[in-house]
Amino acid sequence: MNADYVPKRSVKHEVGTDNFKKIKIEAKVEQIKEREENDTSDPRSRQCPYLDTINRNVLDFDFEKLCSISLSNNNVYACLVCGKYFQGRGIKSHAYTHSVEMSHHVFINLNTFKFYCLPDNYQVIDSSLDDIKYVLNPTFTQEQISQLDRNTKYSRAYDGTHYLPGIVGLNNIKANDYSNVVLQALVNVTPLRDYFMREENYANIKVAPGDIMINLVKRFGELTRKLWNPRNFKAHVSPHEMLQAVVKCSKKKFQITQQSDPIDFLSWLLNSLHITLNGTKSHNSSIIYKTFQGQMKIYTRKIAPMNDEDAGQVLINPEDYLEKVEEKPFLYLSVDLPSPPLFRDELKESIIPQVPLMQILTKFDGVTSQEYKTYKENFIKKYELIRLPRYLVMCFRRFTKNVFYLEKNPTIVNFSVKNVDLKDLLSEENKKNNPNTVYDLIANIVHDGDPNKGTYRVHILQKGTGTWYEMQDLHVIDVLPQMITLSEAYIQIWEQRTNNENNNQNFDQK
Repeated sequence: MNADYVPKRSVKHEVGTDNFKKIKIEAKVEQIKEREENDTSDPRSRQCPYLDTINRNVLDFDFEKLCSISLSNNNVYACLVCGKYFQGRGIKSHAYTHSVEMSHHVFINLNTFKFYCLPDNYQVIDSSLDDIKYVLNPTFTQEQISQLDRNTKYSRAYDGTHYLPGIVGLNNIKANDYSNVVLQALVNVTPLRDYFMREENYANIKVAPGDIMINLVKRFGELTRKLWNPRNFKAHVSPHEMLQAVVKCSKKKFQITQQSDPIDFLSWLLNSLHITLNGTKSHNSSIIYKTFQGQMKIYTRKIAPMNDEDAGQVLINPEDYLEKVEEKPFLYLSVDLPSPPLFRDELKESIIPQVPLMQILTKFDGVTSQEYKTYKENFIKKYELIRLPRYLVMCFRRFTKNVFYLEKNPTIVNFSVKNVDLKDLLSEENKKNNPNTVYDLIANIVHDGDPNKGTYRVHILQKGTGTWYEMQDLHVIDVLPQMITLSEAYIQIWEQRTNNENNNQNFDQK
C-alpha cells in the first residue's frame, strides 16, 4: 500500500451526528427557498387561467390557521375558491387532493402569503391578488397611522356594506361579549393602537423558549390591524384567534363559552401584555404602563378594638395602630357606588338612584376616609392621587357578591363626556406635578340586564367625525352623547387633554 495514502472520512464523522443533522436541515431549507424562487420563472406564473374562479365572498382569514382535515398548523394553505384550509401542496397532501377532487386550483400559503396553482404546482404572480394578501396581513405606514384619528371617510367592504375603520363589529362566538367590549375599547386608545399597528415594535421581543404568552401579543396586534383595515372584505371581524390565545394563556380562566367579568379580563390582559413586552415596575418600561399607569398614596390606620379583652393589644403593640403610608401604582380606579334605596316610592315604582361622578371620586382626594372590615380587623383608608395617567380607566363597582347570590347596583352615574376636571382631587403639591387634569371620555362599557344573565355593550368615540357609536357584538349604530350618560356605565376610559388641546378648546369657545 502507498505510504502516502490517507483513508477517506465521511462528512458525518468529521462534524459529528448532531451537527450533520443541522447542516442537512439547513441545506433542505435552502433548496426549498431556491426552488420557490425559481418557480417565478415558470411562464404560467403570470398567465394563470384560474384566477376568475376565486370567490372573495367566502374568504375568511379570522379563524385559526389549521388544516380542516389533519388539524395541523404546519404549512397550511387556504383554497381561494371555497375558503377552506388544507395542509401542504405536494403530491398526496390534503391541498393537492382537494384541488384534484374539487377542481379548485388557486391557493395561498398562510405563512409566506404566496399564491400557487394546484395540482400543476407553480407560483402565481398577479397584482389583482394584492387585495387578498392585504386582508390576510394588513400593514400600515407611520404616515397612515398618524392619520387614523382624522379619518372621516367610510370604507366599502367587498360585500357592499360601508363601515368606518376602527368602528367594526366583533363576532360573538357564544358568550364572549365581555371580551369583545374590552377589545373594542382598547383598540381605540391611540398610543396602544399605534404601537400594535406596527409589527416591528414587538417582533424582536425576547421570550423564554416555549413561552406561549408571546402569542397573546401577536394575536392582539393582528386583531388591531384587522379592525382598522380600510380594505376589509366584510364589515365585521371574528376575534377567534385572539380568544384562542386568551384561553390558552389564561389557563382557561377566561373562556369563549362562559361569560366573565370585563374588569377582570381587562386587568389580566393589560398585565399579561406588559409582562410579555418585557415590562418592569418602571413607569416607562412598556407601552401599557406609559399609557395607563398612574400613582397614588394609600393611608391605612388600624382601628382599635372596642371590647375590653382586646383593648390591651393597643397598649402592647401601639405601632400597629399608627397610620401607615405607601405609594402604589394603578392601572384603573375602582370607584364605589352608593347603596341603592331599599324601599319604593309612593307610586310603587322603583326609584332609579343617581349620583354625580365627582361626588364618588372624592374617595381619591386624600381627605375622605372609608372604613374597611375584614374577618378579624377593621381599617380606615384614604387614597391620594399623585400622578394622573395619560388614559384613566375607571370601574364602577356595580356587582356585590355574597354567600347566596350576585347583586347589581342600578345607580346611574351623572357625568359629562367632555371637560371633566380632576383638579379638585389633587393637593396643591400634586397640582404642580400634574398640569393636565382635564379628561374627555373615549369609551364607555355598559352592562344591561340581570347580573348573572346580562349582556355588555360599548360606546366608542370616533375622533375623526366626533360621533359616538354603540357596538354590541356585530351591531353598530350611532348614538347621541346624551344617551351615553343615561346608561348603567361599568367601565370607562378617559383621555387626558394636553395643553395644546386645552388652548385649542378655549380658542374655539371664544
